[in-house]
Amino acid sequence: MAAFGTVFTPEMIISRFNDNSWSTPEMVASDSIKLHPGAHVLHYSSTCFEGLKAFRHADGGVYMFRMEKNVARLQQSSKLLALPQFEAAMLSQMILDMVKRFAADVPTPPGSMYIRPTHIGTEASIGKAAAPSLESLLYVLLSPVGDYFAGGSKALRLLLEDNARCASHMGMVKSGGNYASALQPIMQARATVQADQVLFCPNGDVQETGAANFLLIDGNEIITKALDSSFLHGITRDSILTLARDRGMVVSERELTVDELLERAQKPGAEAALSGTAAVLTPVGTLIHAGKEYTVGSGGAGTTTNALRQALNDIQWGKAEDKHSWLTKVC
Repeated sequence: MAAFGTVFTPEMIISRFNDNSWSTPEMVASDSIKLHPGAHVLHYSSTCFEGLKAFRHADGGVYMFRMEKNVARLQQSSKLLALPQFEAAMLSQMILDMVKRFAADVPTPPGSMYIRPTHIGTEASIGKAAAPSLESLLYVLLSPVGDYFAGGSKALRLLLEDNARCASHMGMVKSGGNYASALQPIMQARATVQADQVLFCPNGDVQETGAANFLLIDGNEIITKALDSSFLHGITRDSILTLARDRGMVVSERELTVDELLERAQKPGAEAALSGTAAVLTPVGTLIHAGKEYTVGSGGAGTTTNALRQALNDIQWGKAEDKHSWLTKVC
């Protein structure tokens, strides 16, 4: 089985922004793009992207999950990076056209079609360190993927670090630079304490990991950091919190300190999880802080984590009612 996200459909759809206008989107081969070596993106990181999924239901229909939220977030990221703006309708149609074209390649559950819209600055200028790119490329890649948990889901080990994942005003931008800045701490955490991820907690404020939002579950309450510019506004996070409210849970979006996290996490029945598009909701079993390990609850996947992940999967896979109108039928 190929690694998650390494198989692509043979075509992608692209549109270029030049001379203050967008070109008509077109299908091209997905194995390369033409880019000048002086392109703004290669020198000044004018790049942002999204990740969403399409699912095949039992009736053979193909449905996308919360596309409008991902499109809006890419618009926001583009604006914050001073990239040329695009209409939501254009990108939405590009995504729809791609998924329709390769609908036959959408796997059955637990697989899905991973969709990666990307926006990069392409103006050839190495003198624009303090100026935006006036040209850009918007494209959509597709990658049919299998079960992220193939071989079984295990509870993760997180190292708590008193550092920020990225610049505080850039956290809500889904940009490659934010992931790059987190890579070395994650690699060091794996090598030194066998952690799976780093939970960034600048000044003791629990924020997010390198690639996912963090949730603490204490009985009937879910605690997670309130939205601000310092971390990514996860769409899976929002979906999980909505489903938790549907179940009558108390959702507390507020500051969570490292001290409170460690205290609550050791309670019997406590749970913690990471939320994201790829893994949906991944259990956390161990927190590592100041050279000491803290077991979260039983140390394994908790019943609430499993129930919330299954509830979201059931909607995505067409096995439960879509009460919040999250699905868009493609074909």
